[in-house]
Amino acid sequence: MTNNDILRRIRYTFDYSDSKMMAVFGLAELPVTRSQISDWLKKEDDPAFQECGDVQLAVFLNGFIIDRRGKKEGPQPEPEQVLTNNIIFRKLRIALDLKAEDIIDIMNMTDVRISKPELSAFFRKPENRHYRACKDQVLRNFLKGVQLKYRPQI
Repeated sequence: MTNNDILRRIRYTFDYSDSKMMAVFGLAELPVTRSQISDWLKKEDDPAFQECGDVQLAVFLNGFIIDRRGKKEGPQPEPEQVLTNNIIFRKLRIALDLKAEDIIDIMNMTDVRISKPELSAFFRKPENRHYRACKDQVLRNFLKGVQLKYRPQI
């Protein structure tokens, strides 16, 4: 999945306007313009499409955590220079305040069965021998499940 796909899915799921997107970036202290957001949200075949970098998505996810959970005391986390699916998954879990059972339920909504040990492997440090890289398909199904949970069809 591309960073732009993730940004589009979060925006759609939580029905964020351009102004709200700008505010979320602002919470993590990165001012962005409406045109930057517009260019990141365009489809890849659009001539005005701009790729959303790892740092920009990391800043957005940090702002998303602050927006959903509130600002924590002390210094704010620095945005990662390189994002992996595992980091994105972890940041979304934190922002949405999800426990393992919640994530399993969300994955079940997309007909994906995942066990607690499989899930915990995604949130371990890469040096840990039980660490497992999160593949695009797992992240895509998680985002689809989040959409089903937080933006039910009318």
